[in-house]
Amino acid sequence: MTLVWVTGNSGTGKSTVCGVLRARGYVALDADEDGFSRWIDRATGEVVVDPPYPVPGGWLDRYGWAIVRERVETLAEESRSRIAFLCGSAENEADVRDLFDLIVCLVIDEDTLRHRLATRTTNAFGQHPEELAAALTWNPRMRAIHESRGATIIDASKPVTEVVGSVIDTVQGLTKSTRQAEVALHRIAYRQRNRHGTRPGEPMWPEH
Repeated sequence: MTLVWVTGNSGTGKSTVCGVLRARGYVALDADEDGFSRWIDRATGEVVVDPPYPVPGGWLDRYGWAIVRERVETLAEESRSRIAFLCGSAENEADVRDLFDLIVCLVIDEDTLRHRLATRTTNAFGQHPEELAAALTWNPRMRAIHESRGATIIDASKPVTEVVGSVIDTVQGLTKSTRQAEVALHRIAYRQRNRHGTRPGEPMWPEH
């Protein structure tokens, strides 16, 4: 039915939003925790089985966090009859963008980002200087990139209940528009059949 990619920079609250969506009964998966993404060597494409922590200087210049298309394809197939959310971020998002019906990007200002990365306890990424520098660099870029691609931008500095409410409202707006489009197409088909003297359910042209 609808597969939604909830993305954003580190510290924007993707995992928190995922947890609240689950608590409300939605199918919501965390791309980091549920095995959709992994570290890869950009030069060779090899998977990094045991990444170092904290990362040494220059490590993030060679290695990247990438999402596995096959995993997303499976989820998309399973989501044909339901709404599902996949929450995460990956540098190769372009490889899977076509599998999503809707993309939502969570954004926050730099001060909020610094505070969240320094104080969160569920994920240590961003507390090491090199990781923090990367997160601060990417924060304005993420918004600009997703705005240019037509993603829905949501201010994630607000209380999480408001953020989740905005995500759900966006999905409901999409499904409503889809239903309206389907109704319009049915009406057009009905008029075309009547114009050709056929009734609903009958073929427009003789069958041989």
